[in-house]
Amino acid sequence: MDESKIKNEVWEFVQKLNRVWTVEKDPNRLKEYFHKNMVAITATDRERREGGDSCVAGWRNFVEAVKIFHWKEVDPDVRLYCDGRCAVVTYYYDISFEMGGRSIKTGGRDMFVVVKEDDRWWVVADHFSPWPG
Repeated sequence: MDESKIKNEVWEFVQKLNRVWTVEKDPNRLKEYFHKNMVAITATDRERREGGDSCVAGWRNFVEAVKIFHWKEVDPDVRLYCDGRCAVVTYYYDISFEMGGRSIKTGGRDMFVVVKEDDRWWVVADHFSPWPG
């Protein structure tokens, strides 16, 4: 197992996923990244989002409500498990967008759990939040 190669592959997967909704503004394509049994803990939902379709809907709602100006991932860390078939990916992010006529610049942290199933990577869990207080 070439850990460096797998870590790069996983990080590229996460970056492509983020470009889909931040740059391409096509959150429906997240179906290509989100596992059908994905679960997410988000900064705006009181309860967890369960299932890939629900997660896609949550990201779509955000993209439709804002105009994203800037997105950047910072200081990624990829940790491999299960002989390189599972990874936990953490990073910090900076984002600026307009919502309801207001310009918002914020940042936070994100943690994805991805698994390799049927010879491709899938997000099975995500937990993100803005910086505390």
